[in-house]
Amino acid sequence: MVKTDDSSLSNAQMCAVEERASGLLNRSEGWNRFPTPVSDILETAGVKVAPAGIFDATKIMEYIRSRTERTARSLKSAISKVFGICDAEEELIHVDDSVSESKQNFIKLHEVGHHQIPWHRKLYRIFQDCEKTLSPETADLFEREANNFARYILFQGTNYGRIAADHKLEIRTPMKLAKKFGASIYASCREFARTNHRSCLVYVLEPIKYCERSGAKAEVRRIEASPSFERQFGVPRDTVISLDHPIGGVLPLGRRMSRPMSVSIKDRNGEAHECIMEAFDTTFNVLVLVYPVKSLAKTTFIIPRD
Repeated sequence: MVKTDDSSLSNAQMCAVEERASGLLNRSEGWNRFPTPVSDILETAGVKVAPAGIFDATKIMEYIRSRTERTARSLKSAISKVFGICDAEEELIHVDDSVSESKQNFIKLHEVGHHQIPWHRKLYRIFQDCEKTLSPETADLFEREANNFARYILFQGTNYGRIAADHKLEIRTPMKLAKKFGASIYASCREFARTNHRSCLVYVLEPIKYCERSGAKAEVRRIEASPSFERQFGVPRDTVISLDHPIGGVLPLGRRMSRPMSVSIKDRNGEAHECIMEAFDTTFNVLVLVYPVKSLAKTTFIIPRD
């Protein structure tokens, strides 16, 4: 099932968020330091991280209940989905330390976003709890703003796109850059597509499932397209990738990574273009990179599909 939008903002909203994120990067001297110095950024923001091990359901409820009974009631039903909490009054964030370090980095920066964006602090006292009644649309907007705040800092504004432009157009590039910036491969692949000056597309798929009748298939989680790809081809609306789908042959069955393969994709005018597709299985998601042959700067060996 395709996930709901988690990052789009208007130009004015994006500029306002990026201004706050850029200011924090400036104050922490975080530019051009790799991996992105998350600890220094949190210290500059005046935010501390709760001790490791506190993030379990029982302790979260005890902590939240000590702050406000109303918040405890509102979070009880969703406790298994909570990965981070920001307490603006205590200037303290709680992060689920059972997830990977790269995911913790993003969660920490997301929570700092709630803390640093002024209009969030005016309404929020504790993350997911508000002093005033918020409409679902407003609450969702705040999450998308915090996501973009985290994304901007983690990938240091345009630094990621600038560095990626000097690397090959292949799936190994965002995998390498993930380590460089301290990000997850999932986040790095999304950033690779959305900031790339070349034409490319990234499918983020859920883990592959095997069905008795239809064989292997994977549900689509998200699709990220570079601006030039979207202009020429549009953004696919696929919800499931099965073996009979045009890109189904690249699914890495029984292995972590597939070799580059050829696929024909029609543009908005109905003209067919030879494209390359390759995939990597992170175990959490399957990431498929697709790009037209014309976008390649260097030779790539292609395995024709049967």
